[in-house]
Amino acid sequence: MVTALSALAAAEPTIDYASTAFVIVCASLVLLMTAPGLALFYGGMTRATSVLNMMMMSFGAFGVVGILYVLYGYSMSFGPSDLGGIIANPFDKFGLSGTEGLVNPFGYEGYGDIPELAFVGFQLTFAAITVALISGAVADRVKFSTWLVFSGLWMTLAYVPIAHMVWGGGLLSSSEDGLSAMIFGATDGVADVVPIDFAGGTVVHINAGIAGLVLALVVGARVGFGSVAMRPHNVPLVMIGAGLLWFGWFGFNAGSELAPDGTAALVWINTTVATCAAMLGWLLVEKLRDGHATSIGAASGVVAGLVAITPACGALSPIGSIILGAVAGGLSAYAVGLKFRFGFDDSLDVVGVHLVSGLWGTIGAGLLSTSTGLLYGHGVKQTLLQIIVALASLVYAGAVTLVIALALKAAMGWRIDRDVEVSGIDSAEHAESAYDLVSRAGRLGLGSNRPRTEGSPS
Repeated sequence: MVTALSALAAAEPTIDYASTAFVIVCASLVLLMTAPGLALFYGGMTRATSVLNMMMMSFGAFGVVGILYVLYGYSMSFGPSDLGGIIANPFDKFGLSGTEGLVNPFGYEGYGDIPELAFVGFQLTFAAITVALISGAVADRVKFSTWLVFSGLWMTLAYVPIAHMVWGGGLLSSSEDGLSAMIFGATDGVADVVPIDFAGGTVVHINAGIAGLVLALVVGARVGFGSVAMRPHNVPLVMIGAGLLWFGWFGFNAGSELAPDGTAALVWINTTVATCAAMLGWLLVEKLRDGHATSIGAASGVVAGLVAITPACGALSPIGSIILGAVAGGLSAYAVGLKFRFGFDDSLDVVGVHLVSGLWGTIGAGLLSTSTGLLYGHGVKQTLLQIIVALASLVYAGAVTLVIALALKAAMGWRIDRDVEVSGIDSAEHAESAYDLVSRAGRLGLGSNRPRTEGSPS
């Protein structure tokens, strides 16, 4: 992922049609990850009476973020005026003014220019899915209206600043004014040690993972958590959702190269093998611990692997990616059980999968990078920097989420009524049901204790 956009091409820029098409297709793939990919993945994991609400949280988040990102989110992330290394000026490109031209996102020879609007669209889909990921931590129990307000506030105050800090030339980037340059020095305006976050380990997964943990603690546990079995109601939906996420993730990772080149091809391979290894690692832990390798475990392992390889996919070899993925699968398989030990209700394991594998992937990049990694004999600096960036993102996102969550708890309230939660949120919040099925016997008036009367249907 680029650290900052270059200026608009100065003299008669020529559009690179291949790269432009590549970016637009990859943006569409990332859109697919949110709706329907994540919506199906999360929806299948909830109760049958909550599936529509769960899916609506993904769709609703996309609706809110899509508007706000165009208005000011892009400008705050990638605008030309840096404000203290935290955000860019939201008014420089407000409403996407000044984005009609072409840009060279890499800023070096070998790549042509693409429309800046193509880059905007790609980044918009990243912002939307990051917000939607958080919803899994509070499934089955929050007001839809509060969730929508949270989506807008969190994108503005948490996602956008971290995106700017990491990718837009802010404090966590390779800028000469960033933390890396302050600690390890800079040469010719670039930090001597460049943070590695190719496609969003910090910006997306650590960010969403810690937000999910904070939100779960503020909102509180579901009725019956820890004493009532809350199993996924539709495992095939979960598997379909995981498959769509895997498919769309190639747009997420390979698309972050912003050009159909050799690095994008390496990223595709690394993403694939890391995901395969993570799925197998998760299933192995399940088999050894529980005696069974489950479908839900396979689907969750897929997502854990995708999360872990996201920051590192452009820096590792295929062998390193297999190692990274296998460790991610095992770590997350173990971590999802910690919510019962510590008593926080992370409904759909946002913390165990996205926070844990996001942290591991970000730090693992410092260990396994072929050019700067500790395990390749390049010293400890890259690993230390990865830890610093991960912790800074975690602390910032956690603190901001806590403020937003507590403010909304006081102003609007988070929880639906207890009776509604027990009976199912879909009917109360959306006046709909996902499975409005009536048995033939019920339709025909059979199966009751009352006697049949003359003229009743047979």
